[in-house]
Amino acid sequence: MTAESPAGDTPESVLLDEPTTADLRAKVTEAWREFASALAGMLSSLPSGAQIDLTLDPTASGTGAAVYSVSIRVLPAGVLEALAVGNAALPAEYRMDRATVAEMVALGWSPPGVLAGSRDAFGLRSEQSKATAVAATISRTLRDIYGAPHPAFLVYLVHDEEDEPIEAGPLATARLEAGLELVGADGAELTDEELLAEVAGDEVPLDERVRTVIATMSKTTVDQLQVDADGDIGIRAGSAMVFVRVRDNPPLVDVFSPILTEVEPTEQLYVKLSELTNRMPIGRLYCAQDTVWASIPVFGRNFQAVHLMLAVQVMTGLADELDDRLHGEFGGKRFFGEGDKPTPPKNGDDHRTGMYL
Repeated sequence: MTAESPAGDTPESVLLDEPTTADLRAKVTEAWREFASALAGMLSSLPSGAQIDLTLDPTASGTGAAVYSVSIRVLPAGVLEALAVGNAALPAEYRMDRATVAEMVALGWSPPGVLAGSRDAFGLRSEQSKATAVAATISRTLRDIYGAPHPAFLVYLVHDEEDEPIEAGPLATARLEAGLELVGADGAELTDEELLAEVAGDEVPLDERVRTVIATMSKTTVDQLQVDADGDIGIRAGSAMVFVRVRDNPPLVDVFSPILTEVEPTEQLYVKLSELTNRMPIGRLYCAQDTVWASIPVFGRNFQAVHLMLAVQVMTGLADELDDRLHGEFGGKRFFGEGDKPTPPKNGDDHRTGMYL
């Protein structure tokens, strides 16, 4: 079965169908666009015998023993063959129901065993000249069927028939198993092995591992990080401030931001926050007394540096956008919003819960 692309469709239009009004999902949507485009480019240029293995990190997805993966192989004469994990390889509690299987078929996959050699996996066969459509199908499968929240939670490996690695370039924000390229404080490339060597292992306290990751992202040293009296690491994001806090019991890293302070907690505000939270790919928004907070938790047990990196990247972008949007609608004070007018508190009470302002 081949995945056809309607004439004139771009990789973005084939892949995406969310309404453009879903502002909080825009960054994730763009990340999937970039991933689909990069995957299409890679598929169209790989030689015969090459294979790409894409896997959703179980730690990120919270699926435990369930491993969701897609493998794409380049056959002779420019034929692409893809296999996607089916129910036979999944624990009982994570198996797809009939409706989900139907969605897989609607995306272009043949049911397990239909494509020659597919055995227990869903199969798809197409051509390298149609790599854009194939990439869109695979991206939607990973995102919509397997539940990958962001391409950064994908790991990939490109290899030949002898399982020898092939240099094939990056796949947007997906992680190459052999080494994630980061930039260190000195501007030099830092592989994931070098970073994780510093932050891995239970013998290294969680707060030290977190500070190493944040310092690496900020291109600075641990000693130069902005840390307040509570031990929270501060990161400025435009008119917003993002904090990273390490909790011991249970082990957790909270990436959070006081979006607005001195705001009146009305029913309209609660409805808005609920709607926005439902659109967020990860994290939540809530109001505690007169402060609107955004929070993205990262598990401290089996800590993964890339999960913290993604949480910080998402939060810094969203906080700087959300404080402006919500301030325009509900008033209050932004963290770095000079001249902001606070909403008059109810009953003349001037109590403030913006503990960082």
